[in-house]
Amino acid sequence: MPQTTEYIVIGGGAAGCALTSKLLSQNKEVSLFEQGYSHHNFLLDAPAGFFKLINNSKYATYHKTSKQEHLGGRENIIPQGNVLGGGTSINAQVYMRGRETDYNEWQDILRGNNDSIGWSWEDLFPYFRDMENNSRFNNFYHSQKGPLQVSDSTHVNPLAKDFIESVHLLGVPKTDDFNGKSQIGVGYYQHMNKKGKRSSAAYAYIEPEKNNPNLKLQLLSKVEKIIIEKDKAIGIEYKNKSGKTLRLFAEKEIILSAGSLITPKLLMLSGIGNEKDLKKHNIECKINLPGVGENLIDHPEVPIIAKANGSYGYYKQGEGWRMLKNGLQFLLFGTGPVNSTGVEAGAFVNPFNLKALPQIQVFFLSNMYMNSDTIGKINEDYGMSLTTVVTKPKSRGNVKLNSNNPDDPPLINLNLLKHKDDMAMMIAGQRFFIDAFRKGPLGKKVKEIILPNPSKLDDLALEKHCKKYVRTDYHPSGTAKMGADNDKLAVLDSKMRVRGINNLRVCDLSAVPNINSGNTSAPAMMLGLRCGDLILDY
Repeated sequence: MPQTTEYIVIGGGAAGCALTSKLLSQNKEVSLFEQGYSHHNFLLDAPAGFFKLINNSKYATYHKTSKQEHLGGRENIIPQGNVLGGGTSINAQVYMRGRETDYNEWQDILRGNNDSIGWSWEDLFPYFRDMENNSRFNNFYHSQKGPLQVSDSTHVNPLAKDFIESVHLLGVPKTDDFNGKSQIGVGYYQHMNKKGKRSSAAYAYIEPEKNNPNLKLQLLSKVEKIIIEKDKAIGIEYKNKSGKTLRLFAEKEIILSAGSLITPKLLMLSGIGNEKDLKKHNIECKINLPGVGENLIDHPEVPIIAKANGSYGYYKQGEGWRMLKNGLQFLLFGTGPVNSTGVEAGAFVNPFNLKALPQIQVFFLSNMYMNSDTIGKINEDYGMSLTTVVTKPKSRGNVKLNSNNPDDPPLINLNLLKHKDDMAMMIAGQRFFIDAFRKGPLGKKVKEIILPNPSKLDDLALEKHCKKYVRTDYHPSGTAKMGADNDKLAVLDSKMRVRGINNLRVCDLSAVPNINSGNTSAPAMMLGLRCGDLILDY
């Protein structure tokens, strides 16, 4: 007899965990497949563990883009969580919803559907509010009753305060809540943790269900194909942790929640995608959907890095006796630098008009943040850095198959900063925040700006800097988007159903028609909860 279950959820990231929890709440049987590992690990839990895991870890898959010709042939690396909870288990834990206009834009895009829409801010705000257990706010915008722990940083480096004051001197208002009435401002971020422990989607939504007999959690299990018969998704083929190929059939629905790089790959391997592309790889086309893998969107980020003129920031706090001291302080008292994600403060601004909707997000770090582009090229020292991020990029890329072999990585063309408007906004953002490194209390602690070259800040020089150092903000989105009925690139309808296939939905950031302004973990969890209601409301 074939093995069956009610619902199959492919991918245990932010959206997949939230969706699974929603289905379990109505006594549905769910088999949740996650290719990666368990989320139980001290470094994953500790806020500062993020820095130990981001560049080289088994808890992430490091996708490589194709050579980006507009960036001089550079290849970008895009980490994806390889662990239950996905990115929420390895990220910097910044809690950000996006703004009202993001979701009203979705609503407008989806007006061309026959189905009721329900994607406006008014429709989605209750999901955001109700998911929170906020340590500080309990008001119209926030709740203290949800499963996701949201709190202020309990350890803040003095440099973060200096950054806030310096940006404020440039005319940017201070804010105590980026998720409140207005996104505009400079201030401290809230994070998805509490008392020094990460609150990932795994902890918030799966951990409470660990003894639920309706939850069939399959870790280290790689789904390779969705089985489709007569325009209906009926099951999956997967390899379990022993490497054995098995099949599982769904009595009701299959929901793809594998992320914006792998979800389109699995759709294409299953015969859903651009017929011409599938034919190249000898894959029978079950449904011709040219939009699968198109519309890839990501937030581009570019660094500003400076050396300090004194012993300021977190330099060497993760080494030697300092690491031992800080680790003991954290374990014994739950305090100290280990209790910081490093990303303590930030800002949302429009550098061309400070009263307009923000187009640049900033993350400030009290250290010279080193990634694969800067390690070995810059001598690390006491210092500080920030990244400027274009919040509503116009550049679009795509994801395509490398072959019909499920083990081959997808071909990714990210196209960061390819659109001239994105580059112009990034240059303006860089120039605006370089001023913050030169003025006020932060300027008094800067010895020299290392990146970009402070003597070359004309448009051409800054464009060269941006092309050399731009990288992903780890927010790929849009590759199986919802869209209007007459949109030839729309993969999903407004109920997240794959067009032309019964019993198959996509529930992750692939589904969004456009990226939100800000971090994407909270929106991904919202998508999971919303999708759960769409499934149950029939």
